[in-house]
Amino acid sequence: MEIRICKDRYELGKSAAKFVASLINSAIAEKGSARIVLSTGASQFDTLASLITQPVDWTKVEMFHLDEYIDLPETHPASFRKYLKEKFTSLVPLKAAHFVDGTKENIAHLSRLINEAEIDVGLIGIGENSHIAFNDPPADFDTDDPYIVVNLNDTCKLQQVGEGWFASLDDVPKQAVSMSCRQIMKCRHIVSCVPYPVKANAVKLTLESELSNTVPATLLKTHENFTLYIDSDSASLLDLPVRW
Repeated sequence: MEIRICKDRYELGKSAAKFVASLINSAIAEKGSARIVLSTGASQFDTLASLITQPVDWTKVEMFHLDEYIDLPETHPASFRKYLKEKFTSLVPLKAAHFVDGTKENIAHLSRLINEAEIDVGLIGIGENSHIAFNDPPADFDTDDPYIVVNLNDTCKLQQVGEGWFASLDDVPKQAVSMSCRQIMKCRHIVSCVPYPVKANAVKLTLESELSNTVPATLLKTHENFTLYIDSDSASLLDLPVRW
């Protein structure tokens, strides 16, 4: 695991995007193409905005995304496929983009596609409750299914309300289709961008807890190529030297 502490969210986004682009370019140089997984949410805004400006041959890149609410139309402001289309896939000429459409019927199709070849880079966020994708605590660390249906807990729902995606807790869907924990761990490289003060406790729990499904992000620390990007706000509860 490598921890990279940036001054603020903007520096974090630029630094992480440059690093992710280098990993993608290395995969393209090695194999002629690359496969990536992207997460969504407010914490990914700056990274994705910078990533689309990087010198990458996007025509050789295939994208998967992590999760989507069940039965939420793409026209809804909180739709993750809407988010990715607006902030990423409509702005770069990807080889292919595979979206979780929020239906259980889509799971088998995505599961088959994602296992056709290795995922080179996964941009995996960490939630306020330390979830990865929508694997809320206690997360299922055991299933081998690539995509699963999960129940969202209230802490997770409150994060979505706090970020402005929904007006109230009752408006947040109760379930989502999510990439599983084991599937996330199959990524060749995992890069987590976790800025903002509201993520400080999740970062502290992730780094200071032993492996536990009650703090799902602790699983990422067991990956041999895990890079965590945090900013001065999200690092504020850590006993670490300031490095910027």
